[in-house]
Amino acid sequence: MKDTKISDLRDKSVPELEQLVSDERANLYKARRDLVFRRITDTASVKVRRHNIARMLTLIAEKKRGNA
Repeated sequence: MKDTKISDLRDKSVPELEQLVSDERANLYKARRDLVFRRITDTASVKVRRHNIARMLTLIAEKKRGNA
């Protein structure tokens, strides 16, 4: 799992970001489930996914406020 670059996210619109957030949340759920059932051993991917979601939500809030 790779960190999402903030510069790549700034070019996207709010609906695109919201779609990415929902996809990332689904992936986070699957990663947590796989971790519980010991299908994956990469615990860092859960943290990276959470941080990516936070980045996207921050950008959505900024764009909605008009600061972007």
